[in-house]
Amino acid sequence: MFSRFRSAARILVKGEPQKKSRNPIPAITADELAEIKQFFPREKFFVFGHARSGTTLLMRLLRLHPEVHCNYQAHFFTRRPTLASLVDSPEAEEWLTRKSNRWNHGRDLSPLVLRAAADFIMERDAAREGKNIVGDKSPSSTIHARVAREAHGLYPDAKIIYIVRDGRDVLISERFRNFVEESKFLTAEDRRIIADLKIDPAPFGDGRRSIFTETFIRNVAQRWADDLTEIDSECKKLYGENYISLRYEDMLASPFDEMSRLWKFLGAKKAGRALGKELLVEMSSNPDEEWQAKRNEDIASFLPKGQAGNWRRLFTARDKALFKEIAGEVLVRWGYEKDNDW
Repeated sequence: MFSRFRSAARILVKGEPQKKSRNPIPAITADELAEIKQFFPREKFFVFGHARSGTTLLMRLLRLHPEVHCNYQAHFFTRRPTLASLVDSPEAEEWLTRKSNRWNHGRDLSPLVLRAAADFIMERDAAREGKNIVGDKSPSSTIHARVAREAHGLYPDAKIIYIVRDGRDVLISERFRNFVEESKFLTAEDRRIIADLKIDPAPFGDGRRSIFTETFIRNVAQRWADDLTEIDSECKKLYGENYISLRYEDMLASPFDEMSRLWKFLGAKKAGRALGKELLVEMSSNPDEEWQAKRNEDIASFLPKGQAGNWRRLFTARDKALFKEIAGEVLVRWGYEKDNDW
């Protein structure tokens, strides 16, 4: 009895104790899904892929189809703070679950709030374009399997496209992006490499000297391997036939065949041959390359952007050995090598 009085007195003086975190956000239900589609009826898809894997080019090509629109990097599930942060507090949970609200029908309304926000962001641009299939492309480099789980919690009805690029070329592309943008994460050793590259690029261009530090190779190679392994596995498990993957290199080599396969997967009408010409025109430009040239031409001009196989002339023997150690098996699994003897 005394403890109850003491607890009541503490509440009177200090107020109700505050929760430090909210309960997990529940998955959207079938009934809620049917309800929200009355307001946001367009079919949805998401494009995932490790950074520097061609997600931007894929987005540009996907939306050439008259029925398909793809938005640019909303990062609903792929970069913190994610979409869930909108309701990720005890206060938001308390409001959205409060029984006296009546409008939540006794259930946590969080998944509907999140779905409505994301649907509006995506459908807004699609409506302006007059398109009925809409998606978002966002690179997924650090959160891995959680990306698929969070997406499925709100979009079990969506389709997922996962684009993969040879991790050795991803490594090079990410390295030069950091160089060109003069990333705040550059170390003293990184800056020495940049200075030497500007003075004499020749040894860096034929595998005599590495553009990488060992730490950079280990970090990026591991992220790439984890991303491919976890997202592919989780999407297959959660989405089944509503999940499809492609290789960046195949998209470059056979753009019409690959894009026709993806448009069919999304439920769009069969693409005419005229779209094949539009694909080639779109692929002939590279806005990212143009931007990098303006930002830091001395560095940007060293590396042809968007090409497959740059690693063959840039990797040193040490670079190859490190990458094999960390991600060699993943290269084999995705058909980039027959074995680790390369």
